Amino acid sequence: MAKEDNKAEQPQQAGFSIEKIYVKDASLEIPNAPQIFTDRTQPQIGIELGNFAQMLEDGVFEVAIKVTVTSKIEDKTVFLVEVTQAGIFQIRNVPEDNIEMIVGITCPNILFPYARETVSDLVVRAGFQPVLLNPINFEALFAQQKQQQAESSEEKAKH
Repeated sequence: MAKEDNKAEQPQQAGFSIEKIYVKDASLEIPNAPQIFTDRTQPQIGIELGNFAQMLEDGVFEVAIKVTVTSKIEDKTVFLVEVTQAGIFQIRNVPEDNIEMIVGITCPNILFPYARETVSDLVVRAGFQPVLLNPINFEALFAQQKQQQAESSEEKAKH
């Protein structure tokens, strides 16, 4: 019996694994087709990015990044692409403080290349030149979100 007690006292090894990566949502709009294809003006590209996470069960999280790419010529939309790339990740025996960083930095870094490829494929299938998203520094985004949360908490405390 003493041997079994020793096993219970030993800390379990930390674990991280990717259970599934998938496109949760994708949409493409070309509101001014087919006329927009005859306009030779160079469009302006705008990119928005967001990420979120939720716990599915103990130690299992769904993490998703949403990328919105808007192409415009003056006030006319050339195309609008929205992609939500998601993954299910298992995070076991990791200190609570580190889980937030893993789902806010590590998981989005894993998902981003898939989202980048999906955006590019949709744009090409729509008949346009590919849009190649530049790498994203999720660590800086995470730090910025933390700072904004701290500032909003301070503002609420003042009122």
